[in-house]
Amino acid sequence: MERKAAIIGGGVIGGGWAARFLLNGWNVSVFDPDPEAARKIGEVLANARAALPALSDIPMLAEGTLTMADTITEAVEGAEYIQESVSERLELKHRVFAQIQQSCPETLIGSSTSGFKPSELQQNAANPAMIFVAHPFNPVYLLPLAEVVPSPASDLAAIERAKEILREIGMFPLHVRKEIDAHIADRFLEAVWREALWLVKDGIATTEEIDEAIRMGFGLRWGQMGLFETYRVAGGEAGMKHFMAQFGPCLQWPWTKLTDVPEFTDELVDLIAGQSDEQSGAYTIRELERIRDSNLVGFLRALKDRDWGAGKVLREHDERRRTGFADGTHEISAAPMVMAQMQVLPSWIDYNGHMTESRYLFASSETVDAFLRFIGADMEYVAGGHSYYTAESHIMHRGEAKLGDHLTGTLQVLFADEKRLHVFISIKKGGQDVATVEQMLLHVDMKAGRACNAPKAILDRLLPIAAAHADLPRPKAVGRATGQRG
Repeated sequence: MERKAAIIGGGVIGGGWAARFLLNGWNVSVFDPDPEAARKIGEVLANARAALPALSDIPMLAEGTLTMADTITEAVEGAEYIQESVSERLELKHRVFAQIQQSCPETLIGSSTSGFKPSELQQNAANPAMIFVAHPFNPVYLLPLAEVVPSPASDLAAIERAKEILREIGMFPLHVRKEIDAHIADRFLEAVWREALWLVKDGIATTEEIDEAIRMGFGLRWGQMGLFETYRVAGGEAGMKHFMAQFGPCLQWPWTKLTDVPEFTDELVDLIAGQSDEQSGAYTIRELERIRDSNLVGFLRALKDRDWGAGKVLREHDERRRTGFADGTHEISAAPMVMAQMQVLPSWIDYNGHMTESRYLFASSETVDAFLRFIGADMEYVAGGHSYYTAESHIMHRGEAKLGDHLTGTLQVLFADEKRLHVFISIKKGGQDVATVEQMLLHVDMKAGRACNAPKAILDRLLPIAAAHADLPRPKAVGRATGQRG
């Protein structure tokens, strides 16, 4: 079933929302009166296409269709979810909500506002119960957090429905129980921002030195443990009580100026802007976005490998989509099965800028693992004491993969019986093989340490695939010795 989201306001945040929905299979209609809106969204979408798929370990859904609407009414028609991302002017948001609810009074409307409370957004609305805050963080297509803030007038069932939609597109809806100015996360950012402005204004640190203090130190800790868990660890074996007893007195010391604000003069603006230009002005904004995205992908992948923090959200998003993929709805046909989609990450390349040999085997392993999950030999099955072990592999390199390349892993079953699984894996770039791997696997009783027959539940999934693949042409590389000519 096709699903539609409407995005009202196509700037950086609105474009990020559009990309997030599109790459998760939704059709998206955008309204923005800016004549450059289509170009801007196109550039954001290009960045998202290069980055978001690298976070997923199963094939992405087919991308939805993007439409630029001429009016708000046209944009929201037939939408299941609407995200407002216009400028932070309350009267403008009220006008937008009024136009939306003239035709869609019962449709969910999330606002990207970073400061307004939902009760303020709902003032004089035709149906205030359907308007709530869904505050994301840039880039929306990579960072999972969305602060979901209802008011006492909100329809709580609608809020739960909105949270489920956000989960479906890979986000983490943080339900803010009481509405407050600037919600939760931006209140922290405002505190850090104020102190940073004072440090620059007073000549204590430059913009670059402040950024180094964050990205070389506590920013890394916050990115994977947050604030309180970080301080719990800092308390040592005695935990949080010891930390608070040790550092609590400093709260009375005049370290910060958080209750005081530097005068926002032209001189302060010029000082900050000048230092910022010197710090990173060698890059265009689009270049900085791509650098940021590549760094975030690497960081998020590391967290995903450890099932921790934001990486846990990515794993859960994969699992939700994998459930539909592995419940038998993935069509079995007389064709190699698409089992994995990957992107060449910075850690995958060597000094020549090419993908390293080990990563070709990793790509093959990802493809085979996805197939094993598909036939029921997943982690739960392994925990029960049985698994498929690789007995032999033969890899052939057919081409080159470089940083950022998108790769697809397909699998053809050459032969299968109760104990053996003989497969041929193709790692493709743009439809062409960059590597092929022939692999023989044995079904193993791990406790006994020997091969054994697979159970009926596994064979009932595996053997029909083997039968469907029986008439496929045998790949030329199968069974070839090293150096043998085709």
